[in-house]
Amino acid sequence: MNKFIAGPCVIESAELLDCVAAKIVDINTRLGVDIIFKASFDKANRTSLSSYRGVGLDKGLQMLSDVKSKWGLRLCTDIHEAWQAAPVGEVVDVVQIPAFLCRQTDLLIAAAHTGKIVNIKKAQFLSGEDMIYPYQKAVQSGAGEVWLTERGNMYGYNNLVVDFRNVADMRKIAATVVMDCTHSVQRPGAAGGKTGGNREFVPAMAYAAKSFGANGFFFEVHPDPDKGLSDAANMLELDKLETVVEQLIK
Repeated sequence: MNKFIAGPCVIESAELLDCVAAKIVDINTRLGVDIIFKASFDKANRTSLSSYRGVGLDKGLQMLSDVKSKWGLRLCTDIHEAWQAAPVGEVVDVVQIPAFLCRQTDLLIAAAHTGKIVNIKKAQFLSGEDMIYPYQKAVQSGAGEVWLTERGNMYGYNNLVVDFRNVADMRKIAATVVMDCTHSVQRPGAAGGKTGGNREFVPAMAYAAKSFGANGFFFEVHPDPDKGLSDAANMLELDKLETVVEQLIK
């Protein structure tokens, strides 16, 4: 069965989390799926020091816990330092490793020790075949379930290219391979000190990845993406999420 992860790039407010969570619950009910809710408490790798990072670990985990209690959704969030793994593992169901950090051994070990699903995003400088090593680090450290996520490769300056062969290569390693359909349309640092992107290609990224064997799909969504405080240019409009998910499960 396909796995889905969706939510705003970063925690902006409780109102935003409730808006997105309500829509995800509605989609789950209508389509019989189990979309995992994702939002970041801290975006530690923003392009500029002046860029919005989030609400921080303590407040962020409380807000995510409130989403779980109120809406009954499973949760995913990312960690950037090993010490964050334990408190995050107390709240979320999926601990996500950012692409830039996927080779950080201590981070992978700490995530594995939470006992939760570990989702490792493939670095922009690695091939799909290279992901055997981060995968093995997590598995050998005790992770019960490890997912791998494709999010594109750097190609020249301020651009990403998706080689969908990476999806097929990672399916040889992990049972679950997720396509990050929104970060893969990024144009890193291409918008004057912040990341640009082309959200119009998000659905096509999902459908193409499925044809190469992807069985998980990750979408950053927002009710008004252009007003989003992080990754505004590549987040999918919230009201378009259901149509894309429906096509993927047909």
